[in-house]
Amino acid sequence: MIFLAALLAAPIASAQTISPADPATASPARVDAAIAATFAGAAVAWMPRVTQDETQRLCSLRRNEPTQAEADSIVARESATLVMPAETTVLGNWRNGEKIAQNGQGGQFSDAPGTVSGGNCYACHQMAPAEISYGTLGPTLAGYGRLHDFKPEAARAAYAKVYNPQSAFACSSMPRFGHNKILTEQQIKDIVAYLFAPDSPVNAP
Repeated sequence: MIFLAALLAAPIASAQTISPADPATASPARVDAAIAATFAGAAVAWMPRVTQDETQRLCSLRRNEPTQAEADSIVARESATLVMPAETTVLGNWRNGEKIAQNGQGGQFSDAPGTVSGGNCYACHQMAPAEISYGTLGPTLAGYGRLHDFKPEAARAAYAKVYNPQSAFACSSMPRFGHNKILTEQQIKDIVAYLFAPDSPVNAP
């Protein structure tokens, strides 16, 4: 979890005060204590979201720089979780995909019940070249389908990366949208269509 270092940079209010420490020397036990104290008042349903799985714990321990052997094991483990669409095509409706990519709602304390999650893709990626507001944490995706010759196998690989990016890049900062049920199969297909449809703004010259 990329926010763990920030949590350890300041004192945490709890029944037993945890003093600040150099994040570089923080032990896993200290991290767990900081997380538990920070989310002590959260609803029970939120607790699985702050409990790290094996991949998250290893990536936190290695500061997202696992050894090659560890990276290989992460990719293998996460690849086994992929659930690909039964049909051959993974392309949905790019117009819906554009809306999903621009939607940053979902998965927040402030969301109303029943809020449909978006992908918030523009927070980290450039996509349509005409869009001037985007983040740079991830690589540019402008012209993505065109650069991959609109190949069906490239589209399926993109689907897998959105579903679970850890299946391609160990310790990726990208959310595991399908694996963690943030987005539905149809939503992921719509995002892939936004990347691969020849008439999508993403592929504008």
